Amino acid sequence: MKMIVGLGNIGQKYAQTRHNIGFMVVDKILAEKKVSLKQTKQAAMIAQTTINAEKVLLVEPTTYMNDSGIAVKALMDYYNIDLADVLIIHDDMDRPMGQLRLRQKGSAGGHNGLKSIIAHTGSSEFKRLKFGIDHPQHNQEAVVNYVLGKFSKEQQASLEDGIILAMQMIEYWLTTADFQKTMNKFN
Repeated sequence: MKMIVGLGNIGQKYAQTRHNIGFMVVDKILAEKKVSLKQTKQAAMIAQTTINAEKVLLVEPTTYMNDSGIAVKALMDYYNIDLADVLIIHDDMDRPMGQLRLRQKGSAGGHNGLKSIIAHTGSSEFKRLKFGIDHPQHNQEAVVNYVLGKFSKEQQASLEDGIILAMQMIEYWLTTADFQKTMNKFN
C-alpha cells in the first residue's frame, strides 16, 4: 500500500490557503475517485482507494502543519507502511507559483511540516511532491502571512494547472511503481 499525505492546516480558517496546497491536491484525488475522508485515531482524516491497481491511503493530518509527523508516523505503524511507500505533498516557497518538483529525499528546507515528519520518522528519506507557491518579502512576518493567505487571482490559473499536473505525476508513479522514472519524466 502507498500512502499519499497532503500537508495543511485543519479548519475553515485555513481552507484554500497557500500552506494547504497538499490538502487541495488530495481533495482533487478524492473527488476524482469519488471517495470521502473519515476521521481516525491516528490524528488524521483518511480514505482508501485504488489507483491503477495500487492500494492507496490518502491522508490529511488533523494535527496542524507543525505536528504533521505525529499522524504520518502513527499511520505508517498502524498500516505497516514503509517510509519508501510514502509521498508527502507540500507547499514550496522557493519555487515559482505552480512549478512542481519531485524529490526522493532531502532536508526540511525550513518547512515545519517536513521538520515534524523527519523528527517523528527519524529519516529525511521520503518522497516529496513540492508545489511552488512563490516567495513573499524576506521577513518572517511576511512569510507567515503569505503562506496562511489565499491564492491571488493572478495565481489561480497556475494553481489549477499545478493540481492537474500533480495528479498526473502521482498516477504515473503508481502506474510505473518507479519514482526515479517519474522524476525523470516530470522534473
